[in-house]
Amino acid sequence: MTARASFYVYYRVADPASAAARACAEALVANVRAATGIAGRLLRRSDDPGTWMEVYEDVASAAELESALDRAVAATGFVRHVAAGSRRIVERFEAL
Repeated sequence: MTARASFYVYYRVADPASAAARACAEALVANVRAATGIAGRLLRRSDDPGTWMEVYEDVASAAELESALDRAVAATGFVRHVAAGSRRIVERFEAL
């Protein structure tokens, strides 16, 4: 049996105060939930509000989530809100 994983996706946004960036990030998370049933959370770094993170926990199929993330990013056009020189970094962790 494969261990369930947690995914942490972080990046810098071009304009952290942008309502459009927030709405797009929320749409991305909603898109992933619709595709996988996994309710992601949006966070921002306390000491740097321009660094945002999506958290997806209790993931049974890493491949399914990764595919859903790719489709959601494409469908929402979220990359237009990522700061120049930054990119979405996806990290996966599982329990010890």
